[in-house]
Amino acid sequence: MSDRLAPGDTAPDFTLPDDTGGEVTLSDLRGRKVIVYFYPAAMTPGCTTQACDFSESLDSLAADGYTVLGVSPDSPERLARFREKEHLTLTLLSDADRAVMTRWGAFGEKKLYGKTVEGVIRSTVVLDEEGTVTHAWYNVKATGHVAKLRRDLGLDGGK
Repeated sequence: MSDRLAPGDTAPDFTLPDDTGGEVTLSDLRGRKVIVYFYPAAMTPGCTTQACDFSESLDSLAADGYTVLGVSPDSPERLARFREKEHLTLTLLSDADRAVMTRWGAFGEKKLYGKTVEGVIRSTVVLDEEGTVTHAWYNVKATGHVAKLRRDLGLDGGK
């Protein structure tokens, strides 16, 4: 696992396939603030809660200048089913080989039910308009994370 990103770091660029058959390149989003969140698997309870929370907050986050990208190791086809099933409105990206997650410190050893395993570390990284990390959280809880994120970013009281 690579080192975790910290405020002041330049976020590593990436190009990943999305759930619509296109591709998203992070550097193409320069000029916008970006929230990149990493989650273990589409259509699981915690990941669904988190994705729905982000989707429900998407309009207000966009109004505050943020673009949200959700990244998991799922295939684009599975992500498309996830979007359709849960009526998600955010961009979902596939990092099947986990290379981006590894570079961003969101893949590696973690504790799961008391055991040390290798896997996706639920994480959220916020970038400014130049691609510099302003906030980075690792091992976040799925439930309530978006409200905490909004509070930490000073957005409308975290509602």
